[in-house]
Amino acid sequence: MSILICGSLAFDTIMTFEGRFAEQILPSQLHILNVSFLVPGLRREYGGCAGNIAYGLRQLGSPAVPLAMVGNDAQDYLGRLQDLGVDTRFIGTTSDNYTAQAMIMTDRDNNQITAFHPGAMSDAQKNVVPSDAGIRLAIVAPDGRDAMLSHAEQLHSAGIPFVFDPGQGLPMFNGEELAHFIELASWVTVNDYEGQMLCDRTGLSFEAIAAKVSGLIITLGEQGCEVWEQGNKTLVPGVKAAEVLDPTGCGDAFRAALLHGIAQGWGLVRCADLGNRIGATKIASRGGQNYRFSSAD
Repeated sequence: MSILICGSLAFDTIMTFEGRFAEQILPSQLHILNVSFLVPGLRREYGGCAGNIAYGLRQLGSPAVPLAMVGNDAQDYLGRLQDLGVDTRFIGTTSDNYTAQAMIMTDRDNNQITAFHPGAMSDAQKNVVPSDAGIRLAIVAPDGRDAMLSHAEQLHSAGIPFVFDPGQGLPMFNGEELAHFIELASWVTVNDYEGQMLCDRTGLSFEAIAAKVSGLIITLGEQGCEVWEQGNKTLVPGVKAAEVLDPTGCGDAFRAALLHGIAQGWGLVRCADLGNRIGATKIASRGGQNYRFSSAD
């Protein structure tokens, strides 16, 4: 079963701030905010939701087919994906733009501030969901606004079940658009902050959202996640990480496990349990695509 990943491919510039953001930002002075953070640690990693999810799926032994757009600077990234066994046939390239870039700063409490340049991702709607690639399962992850809208419609029209994962792209959509995504999707997954925003914008409760899909999964960081099915909520406990180094890509690692489990025909609670384990493994390594695990793990 081929798994289509509609989302971004990006380069992540990850910076480490050794203090706490909260100690540097004065709430009473937000109207004249002017701060600078010294970041002794800086590195560049392969990233983007589609890339991170594809990496996780390959680690689990599942096929990964990204549907994404890159710029004229992505040859090394494409070669890396191919070396991992990722099907890159449906990754488009633009010659007049850079690949998307994320600048991510993390403080000592693992809070993050991110600046994102979409670059080639702005043309992602030019990619069309393939009709002849054996796709049986998909995810609509953060991408260009028009791409997310069109890919969700195309997947629904093709009868391909998909996970709706708005992530950091959620603020781009109004309540009516988000409600439409939910109507088209088979599953919805968000973190707790995104989940509250989704409810606020659509006017729907978690119970109401879950009633419209086969499952709603709300991740809660180290506390695990909630799985909503048929009006019932199950708390799937978190897994203690051996070390907490970098949260970048943890959500994508979880979603890779979710897709892997759904493709195997597992129940959502079992999928979520694997997601918690993979997330705990990922957070113990730096970057979104450097973790490893064995079948014993």
